[in-house]
Amino acid sequence: MADKNTRIKALAKKTFEALSTEFPESACSLETDCPQNLAIRGILSAQCTDKRVNITARQLFEKFPDMESIANQDPEVIADIIKPCGLTSSKTKSVIAFAKKMTGEWGGVIPNDVDALMEVPGIGRKIANLIVGEVYGTPAVVVDTHCKRVMKRIGITDGDDPAKVEKDIMKAFPEDQWINIGHLSVDLGRKYCKAQSPSCDICPLSSFCGRRI
Repeated sequence: MADKNTRIKALAKKTFEALSTEFPESACSLETDCPQNLAIRGILSAQCTDKRVNITARQLFEKFPDMESIANQDPEVIADIIKPCGLTSSKTKSVIAFAKKMTGEWGGVIPNDVDALMEVPGIGRKIANLIVGEVYGTPAVVVDTHCKRVMKRIGITDGDDPAKVEKDIMKAFPEDQWINIGHLSVDLGRKYCKAQSPSCDICPLSSFCGRRI
C-alpha cells in the first residue's frame, strides 16, 4: 500500500506540473463577479455548459440584481429566464431557496461551510466545494465529469463515484493544490482528454498517463 501511495503521489506531482505549464491561467469557467451570483451559477450548471450558464445568469441578474428581488419573485418569471439551462422546475426552486437563505438565515453572507451550503436544494457537494474554494480559498476539490474522467484515465483514482474520486485526489495532491487541480482537470478534459476521441498523441500528459502506459 505504501508503494502504491508513493507512486500515485509522484504521478500527481507530474500531473500538476504538466497541467500548470500547459494551462498557466487556469481558473473557474463560471463568472465570479460576486459570491452569491457564483452560487446561483453553480446551481444552474447542473447538466448544462458553463458558457450557457454565464449567458443566462447575466440575463437573470440584469433583471434581478440582488437576492431580495430573486427571493420574492414569481417562480414562473425566474423559470422563464433560466429555461435555457434545463431542469427548469428544480433549478427555479433551488435558485429561490438559495436567495431566501441569503436574505434570511445567512444574513447576506455565504457560509464557509460545505454542509450548510448543501442544505439548499440543488447545491450538492461539487457546487458547495466550488463555492467555498472560490469565495474563501478554502481547500476543496470540485469533481465534475471532466475531473472524474481524466483522473481515472491518468491513474490518480480507480473510482467512478465522485465521493471516492474526491478522496483519492485529496490523498494524492497537496492541500494547496486542491482548488487548482479541479480547474486544470476541466481544461485538460476540454482540450485533450475528451470523453470521445481523446487527443492522447498531443496531450501534455502522454508520457506518463495511465491510459497510455
